[in-house]
Amino acid sequence: MDMIQIVGIGLISTILILIIKEQKPLFAFLLTVTTSVVIFLFLAGKIGTVITMLEDLAERSGVQIIYLKTVLKIIGIAYIAEMGAQVVRDAGQESIASKIEMAGKVLILVLAVPIIGIIIETVLKLLPA
Repeated sequence: MDMIQIVGIGLISTILILIIKEQKPLFAFLLTVTTSVVIFLFLAGKIGTVITMLEDLAERSGVQIIYLKTVLKIIGIAYIAEMGAQVVRDAGQESIASKIEMAGKVLILVLAVPIIGIIIETVLKLLPA
């Protein structure tokens, strides 16, 4: 049922944007951004449920919560960067969209470095001296 609501919001917004775009392009863009934010907020509750379940699973399995939080931050950065880049692309600013994507990739790399370091240390401990 949630997907039907999201598609409905998207279709209604698209029709309104196509109607408004000819006379008021700024309002059409604002409607695009507003629709994106509404859909994101609609999904935020679902994302919260998944995060809670993953935290419980990590706690029961003995995985340090810091690793899970880092992975969740990485996933969040990827989604937010993608959404932001798409909105900027909709406004016709391809170069800014590519910079947003690059910034997302750099921030993901920064967060991933400690995990990569731990993986390398683990592999080195497994190798014979």
